[in-house]
Amino acid sequence: MHGPALSGWLLMALCGATGAYCLLRTRTGTERERRSARAEALMGFGMAAMAVPAALYTLPEWMWVVYAVVFGAAALHAVAHARDGGHHLHHLVGSLAMVYMALAMAPGAAHATGGGHSGHGAVTAGSAGGVPVLTGALLVYYGLYVLRSAGRLIPAPAGVSVGGGEGVMTGPGPGERTDLALACRMAMGTAMVTMLLTL
Repeated sequence: MHGPALSGWLLMALCGATGAYCLLRTRTGTERERRSARAEALMGFGMAAMAVPAALYTLPEWMWVVYAVVFGAAALHAVAHARDGGHHLHHLVGSLAMVYMALAMAPGAAHATGGGHSGHGAVTAGSAGGVPVLTGALLVYYGLYVLRSAGRLIPAPAGVSVGGGEGVMTGPGPGERTDLALACRMAMGTAMVTMLLTL
């Protein structure tokens, strides 16, 4: 995840800004919308911290365990609220993806898979971590998620309804700013694709 410094800075800025906007969204809306915004803020800030260029700051080895525990707890929270439908299933996938990336970036992980990386879990093209099939499945999921989100941002012709059911990849709730919330979700999905490509 910590390859070229420029991409790390861009990912850090994108995810940090998205997390900050999601944090602002926790102040309004229904309880369900605020809960969703809190989960997205955690994801945004977690991804921003994970994308910090290694040249700026090297995370201590125990930090990867903290990542796994925090996002494991977030995954359990998403499971507890999965009956509410909607975006909680997407939050579950995102939290589990963060646990997976934290474990793949942990200092001992690349050695176990025959790779090798230094410092901050600097995963580069020559030091693959993770399970290729699982990484591929997550890439397909997030690729489709980004495409679907982008499609929902395209304005529909007048008089055409673009509603959808409460599936895994649903958009914002009724009280949310549709354009900004969808744009933030698309940005985080794109950042996740970028991070997964580096594993």
